Amino acid sequence: MLAVLLSLIASTAWGVSDFFGGLFSRRLPALSVLLVIEVGGLLTATTIVAASGDAFPDTRHAVTALAAGLAGITGLALFFTALSVGTMSIVAPISATGAIVPVIVGVATGDRLTALVVTGLSLALAGVVLAGQEADDADRAEAASNRRAILLALGAALSFGTFFAAYDTAADASVSWAILLARLPAIPLVGLIVWRRGLTLPRGQDLARLFGIAQLDCIATSLYALAITRGALSVVAVIGSLYPVTTVLLARAILGERLRRVQAVGVITALLGVALVSVGSA
Repeated sequence: MLAVLLSLIASTAWGVSDFFGGLFSRRLPALSVLLVIEVGGLLTATTIVAASGDAFPDTRHAVTALAAGLAGITGLALFFTALSVGTMSIVAPISATGAIVPVIVGVATGDRLTALVVTGLSLALAGVVLAGQEADDADRAEAASNRRAILLALGAALSFGTFFAAYDTAADASVSWAILLARLPAIPLVGLIVWRRGLTLPRGQDLARLFGIAQLDCIATSLYALAITRGALSVVAVIGSLYPVTTVLLARAILGERLRRVQAVGVITALLGVALVSVGSA
């Protein structure tokens, strides 16, 4: 019950932070937004490690956490860019299909595919295709932006899936150190790109608000890490993969986003596919 509650709170917090992070990325450089969020999250993660008193993990778990961090920051960069150029209600559910990656890794290492997993994989793929359908009279520029956003979202999904597969292992040694080490690669990597490109950094109220989003994102990641150490990964993954629901609801309420019927069916189908994959991989 505790794992379910933790993952539910984490999923909701991720959905909120993703929406507002994506919203900022529409008027500020996505990488600049990401850099501020990662710096803010690192400060919180450092505090968590100091408070926990956990010993530094062994080399295997430390390297796994760093690898998870590289995958995670790549996914976030692609995700925020996708949110900045495309329809959030489509981008977010497509990114959630990353939950399929750990299942594929399991199959590659000897796990057997169940009928439920195969059904889920098929639905997720069909959902992505349907969500990307455009009206015949759609504006060409808008259609091109949405196609680009979908490709970016698929790249984010692959990166997020890699992150979750590695993060599950890293958290076994120490939840607090997994949270901190997974954030370390982001700052020098993103910071260097921001500096080389001469991108504008958020200031004033934007900076303060992004730091707030950073805390929400770090809390969500921390709660998810706790959840996977206290419950079945398949159950936690089902609930964790529902973060796009919050993002979609916020996009509808605040931005007034509306989807064509075929796109709405695609979004629901993709989320259902992710859930079936997670349940079937138990």
